[in-house]
Amino acid sequence: MKLWQKNIDVDKTVEKFTVGNDRDFDLLLAPFDVYGNIAHARMLATVGLLTQKESDELVKELQQIFKTILQSGFIIQPGVEDVHSQIEFLLTQKLGDTGKKIHSARSRNDQVLVDIKLFLRSEIEKLVQVIYSFFELLQQLSEKYKDHLYPGYTHLQLAMPSSFGLWFGAYAESLVDDVETLKAAYHIVNKNPLGSAAGYGSSFPINRTLTTQLLGFEEMNYNVVYAQMGRGKAERIAAQALANVADTLAKMSMDACLYLNQNFNFISFPAELTTGSSIMPHKKNPDVFELIRSYCNRIKALPNEIMMMTTNLPSGYHRDLQLLKEHLFPSFSILTNCINMAALMLSNISIKENILADEKYKYLFSVEEVNKLVLNGIPFRDAYKKIGADINQNQFSYTTQLLHTHEGSINNLQSAQIAQMMNKLITQFNFSEANSALKDLLH
Repeated sequence: MKLWQKNIDVDKTVEKFTVGNDRDFDLLLAPFDVYGNIAHARMLATVGLLTQKESDELVKELQQIFKTILQSGFIIQPGVEDVHSQIEFLLTQKLGDTGKKIHSARSRNDQVLVDIKLFLRSEIEKLVQVIYSFFELLQQLSEKYKDHLYPGYTHLQLAMPSSFGLWFGAYAESLVDDVETLKAAYHIVNKNPLGSAAGYGSSFPINRTLTTQLLGFEEMNYNVVYAQMGRGKAERIAAQALANVADTLAKMSMDACLYLNQNFNFISFPAELTTGSSIMPHKKNPDVFELIRSYCNRIKALPNEIMMMTTNLPSGYHRDLQLLKEHLFPSFSILTNCINMAALMLSNISIKENILADEKYKYLFSVEEVNKLVLNGIPFRDAYKKIGADINQNQFSYTTQLLHTHEGSINNLQSAQIAQMMNKLITQFNFSEANSALKDLLH
């Protein structure tokens, strides 16, 4: 069954190629297609395109389909093109002509747009919740290990003293900015395209404000041409937000791989969280972090993939856009899994104490000694030259005592302020409003 088919059968080879893997990804959209159908049916009754009885019958049957989806009993039958066709087929099978009326004042174009936006909205919410839990873990570790000093590097050369409090805290704050971009993506996908039809609106007197409210959208895509143009753009913006989170995880994973290396020897993990070698009995490989790094680097390429797949497309719908689902949709679960695995590893991390007591790290303290001279009245450039000369003449002396008191430094991590930024962001998503609206559709 195809919503667009008339009296001519499409060549089977063409059909197979054009459908591709779309049916598999459509199953992820099934609950959201039901939400969109319920809102549409209720709206149609208010403008006289359905009777109230017809609308109620459709809504009741759609709610039953939703239960089937939740119980993993929903399938797209052989010969049915997509999730939209399957749900309309079930409605028609059950309700006859009433089921056929559900598609009035709508196109598959705005139908799938609604599904995708509702899906992205849901996935972003779940991802933000996972990120927030990981953020809290990083903050706890930052406080726990704030007195554990280790070398900071620039150019992979010894630079200045750092601490694991700073290290964990840095990645916590990085997630704050990542969530900021997820918030922007959320607000963009949280706009209602339903009613834009094929991208040029409808001659029916539909009420787009009502469907916006029923589906819990924050706003609507007002211009019907832009509503259709927004497909591809919304996915790309969401992908960029995912890529930002992935970048944070990839960098952290690279650090962990280095720090576990025996030449660094800063951290360790239980043997059961590492892997061995088939010929080298001493090996404890950081495979989890290596795979996180690779998965996340792949996600970092996602915005460019979507950008290239939509390059040079004019306004209006094009079948190219169908392929975006199979690139974007799995990335949410992949990224979530990476975060959960990183949390497992860091929850079991052991950090070596007194790392900087080793004399090989003594030059980390050169800036501290320069600053001491400056505090005693010596101009900075003169103090810099004196310590440099002491190092060259092997006369450098130092102490490991540090007093970094300014905001965000070793002895003043500003953890509470970082948490405040994150908590403020979380409240701005207004997840509860969208969820409450969708819940109402099912009752």
